[in-house]
Formats: sequence, C-alpha cells, structure tokens
Amino acid sequence: MSRYILVVLLMAGLLTSCGFRRKKYDNPITKDTKQPDKVLYDKAIADIEHSRFEIARITLNTLINTYDQSEFLAKAKLAVADSWYREGGTAGLAQAEAEYKDFILFYPTMEEAPEAQEKICMIHYKQMDKSDRDPSQALRADDECRQLIVQFPNSKFVPEAQQLLRNIQEALGDSEYKVGSFYFKRGDNPAAANRLTHLVDQYPLYSKADAALWELGDSYGRLGPRFRKQAGEAYARIVKDYPLSAYADAAKKKLTEMELPVPQADPVAVTRMKWEAENRQKPGMISKSTSFLKRGPDVSTAARSGTPAMTTIRPDVPVSVPQATTAGTGVNDVTAGPITDSTALDTNKDARANPPAPTDGSAAPAADAKAADAQTPAQTAADAKAQKKKKKEKKPKQSATPPAAAAPTTDKP
Repeated sequence: MSRYILVVLLMAGLLTSCGFRRKKYDNPITKDTKQPDKVLYDKAIADIEHSRFEIARITLNTLINTYDQSEFLAKAKLAVADSWYREGGTAGLAQAEAEYKDFILFYPTMEEAPEAQEKICMIHYKQMDKSDRDPSQALRADDECRQLIVQFPNSKFVPEAQQLLRNIQEALGDSEYKVGSFYFKRGDNPAAANRLTHLVDQYPLYSKADAALWELGDSYGRLGPRFRKQAGEAYARIVKDYPLSAYADAAKKKLTEMELPVPQADPVAVTRMKWEAENRQKPGMISKSTSFLKRGPDVSTAARSGTPAMTTIRPDVPVSVPQATTAGTGVNDVTAGPITDSTALDTNKDARANPPAPTDGSAAPAADAKAADAQTPAQTAADAKAQKKKKKEKKPKQSATPPAAAAPTTDKP
C-alpha cells in the first residue's frame, strides 16, 4: 500500500513538472469578442496557463508588431513579462525584470503598473541568500520595494511591500549583527562599535536590536572613559526603545553605576513589543528541520508592525581612525571666475612678470627680460657698440707673409 501511494505521488509530481497543470492567469481580458488581436491574446494566455511560454511570447509579439494600435497592446506587453516571470530561472527572471520596467516606463498610470513593480520586488526577494552570504539580492529587493511605496503610495500592494521590507531588513540586519558580534567577541572594539551603531540606526525594527545595543555599550565601555557618553546613550536606548527586552534591567543598572540618568520607557515601544510577542508566528518542527534546504534567510522573527527604514544611512568612520585636519592653505586658495572686462589682458598687470625666486640662485629669464626692457635707449646703444668692439677684437689677424710654398719634387737621374 505504501508503495502504491509513493508511485501515485511520483506520477503527480511528474505531471506537474511537465506542465499539464493549469494555473490561471492573473490579468485576463474578459471582453468576449472575435477581433483578430483579441483572438491572438486569448491564445497566448492559454499557452501561458499551460506553461507553453515560448509559444505564448511568439503569439504576443505577433500581436504587438501587427496591431500596434490595438486596445490589448498594454496587456500583451504585460503578458510577455509575466511569461518570463512564470518560466523562472536566473535568465528568465532577469528578462522579466527588464520587461516589467519597460511596462512601467510606457504605462505608468495603468492599474497594473504597481503590480509590475511588486513583481520586480518579488524577483529579487525570491533570490535572496541566507544572512551570512552575499547580500546583493537583498539590497536590490530593498531598493525595489522602497520604489513601489514611493512611486505608488496609494496602491493596494503597499502593505505587502512594507511587510516585504521588514523581512528584507531583518535579513540585512542579521548580516550586520553577525559581523559586529564577531568583532565584539574578538575584542576589536572600534570595528564592533562602528558596525553595531550602523545596525541600530539603520534597522531599528531588527529583532535583536536590543542585543546589538548591549554589545555596542560594552564596546564603547572597553574603549575607556573618553567614550562614556556613547556607552550611556546605547544603554539608555535599550531602556527607552526596548523596555520589554531581557537587557532592560541590566541596562538600568549600568546607567546607575555610571551615574547617568535613567530614561522612562516609551509607551509606544511597550505597546509595539507586546503586540509583536503576541502575534509572532513561531516556525514549526518541520520548518526547523528543513531550514538548511532553503536558499532564503529565516525571517520568522521579523517585525509585523512599524514603519520600515526608507532611507539608507551612511556608516560612520570607526573611532580608531584619526580625523583628517587641514593645516595650511596651499592650492585651496586658488579661485576662478568669468572675465567680464574685455580689456583686462591689455590693462591688468601680467602675473608672469613676477615669477617666484629660483631656489638654485640662478636669475629668472623673466626678470632679465624686465631689466632689459627697463634700460634707456642710450644705454642700449652703448651696450651694442661695446659688444661690436669686443667682437672685432676677438677676430684673428691674418699674417703678412704667405706660407712657404711646397717645393716641387724632382726626380733624380
């Protein structure tokens, strides 16, 4: 009997993978007509529902190229993108993203434009890796979900995009926390403080933000009394923003020992943490045992309420890095501006007439030229006469007696 059930399950999986299962298309056109463009569109939709994606795209491209004024043109372009999205795979999803972006560019006011942006967000969300691996897909998904909320704020897909953002930022926050905690355990306190500060500022809804603040306060405490203020601010944030945390009492004790004021708990934070604890869905036994088979991160602890981060905060410079100081001016004083006076080159003083003094003691050519220009005409004539006389004296004198001619050679008898 068990063998028979196993065979039936295998056959069902085989039929599903071969495309015999029909999955209804999400954006059909219910208008019943026999127009040629509508016939082509209906045929393409039937092919998409039966996983014949290549045939469907050929039919849709025929509709787009033949009936460029058709009322089904926008739907056909969206169906091409949906066919790539359903086909899946790395190449298929990349092509689907390009088609969806083209659809939003040409038809930004259609009701399907927010859905296209939501599909782009899901393309990167489905390709996210675990929190300790490459976060590039998570960062892309974060950007695309933010784009949906900003570009289409009144869309019905906004609540779903906000929850996706919380899940994505839970994974990104966990990635930052693992790195910061590694530095903290290793004793590299400046690096740990830098990572953990960026984490709690960028992702305040992260499920382990209270633990990150606790390690942040300890990191600053290890750096000496110079960072007493930063350590106190980290402990105070635990008491105020995470009052139901397991670190709240210890943070109050730390603040008392440091003789710093203990803030009051935020009522909004208390309500939010109570609601999160009551509505958090815990993963089941099967989900825990098969988590290593999943590609994506574990977002079961992600927040279900609150506004996700909509801006990216630039990380600060670690406290161990010395700040650059500008000593002196140098070339920073050079300024430039347009010349409005057309006679400036003729009337203003030439800067080349005052060159800097040479370091080797030799006279500058420009200075010699200036000195030569400053001479009077009489001095110039006297110098020319003296130069001519000197040249004449150096000319060699010719001898009065010519050199003796060579005696002719005569042959002796």
